[in-house]
Amino acid sequence: MDLNFNQTLAANYRSPSQIIRVLSEAWVKDNGYCPNCSAQPLAEFANNQPVADFYCANCTEQFELKSKKAKLSNMINDGAYDTMMQRINSEDNPSFFFLTYSKELSVNNFLIIPKHFFKSDMIIKRKPLSPIAKRAGWISCNIDLRKVPESGKVFLVKNQQVISRDTVTQKFQQTLFLRELSVQSRGWTLDVMQCVDKLPERFTLAQVYSFSDILQALHMNNNNVHAKIRQQLQILRDKGIIEFLSRGHYRKTI
Repeated sequence: MDLNFNQTLAANYRSPSQIIRVLSEAWVKDNGYCPNCSAQPLAEFANNQPVADFYCANCTEQFELKSKKAKLSNMINDGAYDTMMQRINSEDNPSFFFLTYSKELSVNNFLIIPKHFFKSDMIIKRKPLSPIAKRAGWISCNIDLRKVPESGKVFLVKNQQVISRDTVTQKFQQTLFLRELSVQSRGWTLDVMQCVDKLPERFTLAQVYSFSDILQALHMNNNNVHAKIRQQLQILRDKGIIEFLSRGHYRKTI
């Protein structure tokens, strides 16, 4: 995998945003692959697709690309709020590639957040543009990556180190069970996963219970949070996300 952008492709462009769009999309087309089935190359959607940029012709996974200079931040600028909300709540919502690059125009990080990790509360509505703006009233959004569990961040390149394709595919496929859950059930699982992320590698049931008030506030209609926590830990154990050590004791596996 060549981590350098082919800068000759942008020779006829002057706008910095256009240059990066051309270079980053070309890089993904030449170097990217499907994290689900390893197929390569990815196919490109026609221009002006509402959200997605690429798709896998083999397994039909869809991908939207977001590129940024320097470090990957917790907040990622995105397009129209309404469009994003409609798409992530649809059955064909895309997974998201996030690419960061250096001032020398080489890739620092390239990761995917699978679509089953996206929830509505990750999409942050921004203020409408002012009445005097060219697109007065238009409302964009940010994507809040702080709400994504660590298992939902699958790196293909991390700190300029290329991750093996087998590792990427294994990690991507390990959480596909989330797609089989209802929206409500998936929300519970993702919220408990985030709580587990905050704990050490080896942790106890009592430590997860310490998040009960937070989980209760997120799921106000549930009257037995402790039972729900135990249920979610069993799901994570069965799917290999955590390991059961002994009564009330667990270990993270990814």
